Amino acid sequence: DSGAKSISDALKHNTSLTILNLCLNNISESGAKSISDALKHNTSLTNLDLGGNKISDSGAKSISDALKHNTSLTILNLGANDISDSEAKSISDALKHNTSLTNLINIRCTET
Repeated sequence: DSGAKSISDALKHNTSLTILNLCLNNISESGAKSISDALKHNTSLTNLDLGGNKISDSGAKSISDALKHNTSLTILNLGANDISDSEAKSISDALKHNTSLTNLINIRCTET
């Protein structure tokens, strides 16, 4: 998660990156929180792939909070994480406030 924190620190100030693929990087709760904090400030990222990580409910809660503030993200992949039905609902509730996200991929898909 220290790598995710470093990337999120850079994202808070970056204005040119549009696609970030962090799938299969063992990102867990603290990494998801760091990335979520960056999403509240970043205005250029449009595509974020967090599939195949170790994000569970508290990380998903941070992501749902970030989605309420982010205005640039259009594609988000959360597949193959460990997000419960209740936190999947929290993310869907955040979409009531988010007007930019057009593609939410595999929110409850888990690896088999």
